[in-house]
This record gives sequence, C-alpha cells and structure tokens, in this order.
Amino acid sequence: MWGRVRGIGVRVADGVRTRRRAERADRPHNLFEAAAAYVSACAEDDQERIDEVSGWVSPEALSFGVNELACRAVVALARERDESPRTVARALLGLPAA
Repeated sequence: MWGRVRGIGVRVADGVRTRRRAERADRPHNLFEAAAAYVSACAEDDQERIDEVSGWVSPEALSFGVNELACRAVVALARERDESPRTVARALLGLPAA
C-alpha cells in the first residue's frame, strides 16, 4: 500500500516540476536576469542552479551580463565608500593598492 502511495506522490511531484519548467520556458530570460541569477548561484555555491542558469542564454551573452554586473557593482561600492572604482576592484580581489 505504501508503495502505491509513494508512486502517486512521485507522479504528482514530477507533474509539478514539469509544469514549473514549462512556465519558465514560455518566458525568455534576458541576459541581465541570467547574469544576476548566475552570480548569486556562484556566491551561494549552488552548482545545480549554476547549471540551470547557464542554459538560459548563450555563453557570450552570459559573459557580457556578468561583466556588466561586475562593473555596476564596483561603481556602486565605490560611490558608497567614496573611493575610486580601481581601489574598490583591487580590494575586492585582495590585491594591494596600486
């Protein structure tokens, strides 16, 4: 009996996952959305999410989006810290001040 109940549960869960994938597939992802999701997945060390997000856009578009995100983040931090973007970028990477 429990095997039967488990089988029903598995089918329901598979149906929900399939529906979610179909909903996501209906709406194309833009490169900035992909870059934000990719970087946050990398920061959280979530390999499954990294693999998923990597398929949203081409590798070139993802690279461009990650680069744009990095530039915007460095500029925002530089303004917040009242420092130059170069100083902030070097500090984030653990490099000595130039």
